[in-house]
Amino acid sequence: MVKPATTKMSSKGQVVIPESIRKRLGLKAGDQFVVVGEKDVVILKALKAPSMRDFDDLISKARKQARQAGLKRADIKKAIQRVRGRQ
Repeated sequence: MVKPATTKMSSKGQVVIPESIRKRLGLKAGDQFVVVGEKDVVILKALKAPSMRDFDDLISKARKQARQAGLKRADIKKAIQRVRGRQ
């Protein structure tokens, strides 16, 4: 198990993520996070763009689900036009 680290918040609300954690997770300046807080718990979730392989896998799954649902390209185009208000 990894040893926990401590940090504190500055007067501007900034929190430093300890160096050992930044290195282990590959975090760098400019990385973005989703922040969730509930009672005395704060969770930071790093936002990372998917790799091209992950993206390709996601597209393949979406296409498979569309085929299983019986959707056709024309159905998708109509749905987009409807949402955009161009029926």
